[in-house]
Amino acid sequence: MKKKQIMDYKVMVYFCEGTDTEKLAWFRIINIAGVKISDQELRNATYTGSWLTNAKSIFSKSNCAAYLLAKDYVGGSPIRQELLEKAISWISKGNIDKYMSDHQHDPHANELWTYFRNVIEWVKLTFPKYRKEMKNINWGGLYDAFQDQLYDTSVLEDEIKKLMMDDDVSKKAGIYSYVLTRDEKFLNIRTFTPNQKREAYERQNGICIKCNNHFELKQMHGDHITPWSKGGKTTAENCQMLSADCNRKKSNI
Repeated sequence: MKKKQIMDYKVMVYFCEGTDTEKLAWFRIINIAGVKISDQELRNATYTGSWLTNAKSIFSKSNCAAYLLAKDYVGGSPIRQELLEKAISWISKGNIDKYMSDHQHDPHANELWTYFRNVIEWVKLTFPKYRKEMKNINWGGLYDAFQDQLYDTSVLEDEIKKLMMDDDVSKKAGIYSYVLTRDEKFLNIRTFTPNQKREAYERQNGICIKCNNHFELKQMHGDHITPWSKGGKTTAENCQMLSADCNRKKSNI
């Protein structure tokens, strides 16, 4: 009886027509029930062809070549297409759909595999000492920007070690981007605590040390007297209170 019910069950089949972009948009619309498939799995359903077959053999299987090479540097599951998605995102500067469309009928994915290997090998050569914080960094973007620069790896390692021990650096993974870009935003330098700001505010009698006007505490921002980049620490003694406007002007200098 159950066998007959199964054999007689009518299955509804949709034939999707249109451009690849239109098909992908349609797949995303109907991907709303049950276990949702990922964006990369949707792309794979759209841009099938010889290129994708080869790319999946490298990036999308358990213990595939890409996973074994980069598992310590790139997170995500090969089976859920996360490793493939990351590799394409790097080489395409984030325009994954266009890259897959442009290469859909290529005979192989050698360009992608070569690029991915180059990125990982560059990381290993530039930062020989491995730390767990090196996983899930945007290595593709850093490789594109700095692959032609020559670095003294021992000098980089000394700076990285020092920054790892700096309590003011609250985002340790950002150290690797910082030592190449010198952009402090990657470090998420620790901010002053409410108590530290209150102490500085009372010390200044609520007067902004830049414009000499009085403000309420909530109208002021804590600022490093000696900048962190010049050795200043996030301590009460190194805190000064600036009006929001003065602090903004200082940040733009």
